[in-house]
Amino acid sequence: MIVIIDYGLGNLGSIKNMFKKIGYESIISADLEIIKNATKLILPGVGSFDQGMKNLSEGGFIPVLNQKVLVEKTPILGICLGMQLFTQGSEEGLLKGLGWVDARTIKFNLEGHQRRFSIPHMGWEYVHPSKESEALRDLYEDPKFYFVHSYYVHCKNLKDILLTSSYIQEFHSGFEIDNIIGVQFHPEKSHKYGMKLLSNFVTNY
Repeated sequence: MIVIIDYGLGNLGSIKNMFKKIGYESIISADLEIIKNATKLILPGVGSFDQGMKNLSEGGFIPVLNQKVLVEKTPILGICLGMQLFTQGSEEGLLKGLGWVDARTIKFNLEGHQRRFSIPHMGWEYVHPSKESEALRDLYEDPKFYFVHSYYVHCKNLKDILLTSSYIQEFHSGFEIDNIIGVQFHPEKSHKYGMKLLSNFVTNY
């Protein structure tokens, strides 16, 4: 059972529709009992880091997710803000993240680059694999995905980096640690590339 976690932030309907398009049923839910029975979890997110952590805390999600992800090793995919919430914390806010990944969420620095770049980073960008992964199996050549973000993730451990991209500077656009996968881009808005990545997540984990 694929459960898209409804904690008040994110393009939940778009993700559900993309799963349906590639032949998989999914459930959007804030019900902790349903989340406890999930075989795959999706944590989406659009918005601020502190609001995301506040919503997770107030909704009682954090202990359930810690049990599912850290103890039961249920595969989870974090998308955009969802990926950032897996980290230790963010320059955007004051609250601690879930801390599942030894990484920080950092704001893009536009100093000296205002003429060529703007924030948020919005649009299509290539991703470059940093290691072999079932998430990337048979991915199309020169894969590119749709991004909308002002902050990026920096992993402290090189072995955790799944994908890199470049905007102002190189940044880590995906990580993978065992059953924990995070991507900065929106696979639900990334056409065939997103379809393949989501399909790999469902079938290979």
